[in-house]
Amino acid sequence: MILVTGANGNLGSATLAALRAGGAAATGGSRTPGEGMRHLDFDDRASLDLTGVSTLVLISAGYAEDDQVVGRHAALVDAAVRDGVDHIVYTSLTTAADHLGFALAHRATERLVRASGLPWTILRNGLYAELFGGLLMWADDGVESAFGNGALAAVAREDLADAAAAVAANPAPHRERVHDLVGTPITAGQVADRLGVPHRAIGLGEYRRRLLDETPGLLPFQPPMLVSIATGIRHGFLDGTASDLTDLLGRPVGDPLAKAVAAASAARPEASH
Repeated sequence: MILVTGANGNLGSATLAALRAGGAAATGGSRTPGEGMRHLDFDDRASLDLTGVSTLVLISAGYAEDDQVVGRHAALVDAAVRDGVDHIVYTSLTTAADHLGFALAHRATERLVRASGLPWTILRNGLYAELFGGLLMWADDGVESAFGNGALAAVAREDLADAAAAVAANPAPHRERVHDLVGTPITAGQVADRLGVPHRAIGLGEYRRRLLDETPGLLPFQPPMLVSIATGIRHGFLDGTASDLTDLLGRPVGDPLAKAVAAASAARPEASH
C-alpha cells in the first residue's frame, strides 16, 4: 500500500489521483481525512499509524516555522521506522534554492530521511508555475513584481504530482537517489505579454513593505519567505534547468507559462467580480 500525506492539499491530492489512475493501491493521509483515508495529524504522534504502508510519500508539511515543520516531519519518519515502511519518498525543494527562506526545513528533513535507515528517494521540486503567476500583483492596467527581468525554471504542479506517483509506484530504481525537478525558465514579462498587459518591476524594499502593510492574513514567517523567492528569481539563482523531470515522466513537461498566465489571470481584480 502506498500512502500519500497531505492528501487534501494540492500536490498531495494530485499525486494520489495520479497513483490511482495508474492502478496503484494507494490511499491518502490527512488531518482532515476524506472517505477511505487515514487520519494523520503530524502534531499528534499518537495518530501516526503507518501499519501496512509499503511506500510513504511524504509531502512537505510547510506553512509553519522551521522548528515546527521539522518536528512534524521527524514524527512521521519515526512512525515510518516503527511501523516497517519499506521506502520513503520525500518532496523537497530544488537544489538551486538553498538560499531561500524556507530551504532549511527541507534540507533538515532530507537529513532525517537519509538517517532513518529506510530506503529513500528525494524529489527536489522546483517552484510552481502557479505560484509564480499568483505572486504577480495587479495595478492599474498591468502587473507588477519584484522579480525584475529574472527567470524562474517553473514547473506545473501536475507534473510534479505525476513524477511523485511514478517514483512511488516503482521506487526500487530510485533508491537513494535525489531528483532535481525543475521546468522551463519563464519571466514576469513573458506572463504579462501573454496577458496583453505591461509589467513593471518594483524594488525589494517596496515589495516587503506591501507584504507587511498591505497584505492581511500573512503569517509572520511568510513575508521574508516571499521576499527570498523574489530576490532569488531577480538575481538569477532559480533559472537553471535539468532533465530529471522529463526523464521521470517519460514525456515533455507541461507549459509553465500557460499555468502562470492562468494563475495571474484568476487573480485579476475583475475576475473576482
